[in-house]
Amino acid sequence: MSFPRSYLLAAAAFAALASAPAHAEAGIEVVMNQAKIVKLARAADTVVVGNPAIADASVQDASTIVLTGKGFGVTNLVVLDQEGSPIIDEQVTVTRGTASTVRIYRRSQVQTMSCAPYCESSFKSDAEKASESEMSAGQ
Repeated sequence: MSFPRSYLLAAAAFAALASAPAHAEAGIEVVMNQAKIVKLARAADTVVVGNPAIADASVQDASTIVLTGKGFGVTNLVVLDQEGSPIIDEQVTVTRGTASTVRIYRRSQVQTMSCAPYCESSFKSDAEKASESEMSAGQ
């Protein structure tokens, strides 16, 4: 049984799309313990972070916000202008940095090593310690 070439190409394209992860609007992604600059289209009057344990926003100037990843998870950032109209209403995802790191798993214990250029135990924030203890408690 042979299939026309166009059928095979369409099947291959469908398979590639089906295996690709679905991405909803990503929002803003920040790495834990790092900052990201968010430029605004107009001057901000009010800045609100849904969960300040996950991310923190500081106002640099009227049109620049510095967003810092504090804990793992998802929250939101709402920025309003002087009239109360939204400038930004975005989901914020705080993730773990993976560049130059190695994680060693020993049963429920996790050790993160920073390898730049030699591997050394990396700093763990309170949020990271809490996250790891919650994962250990679930086992």
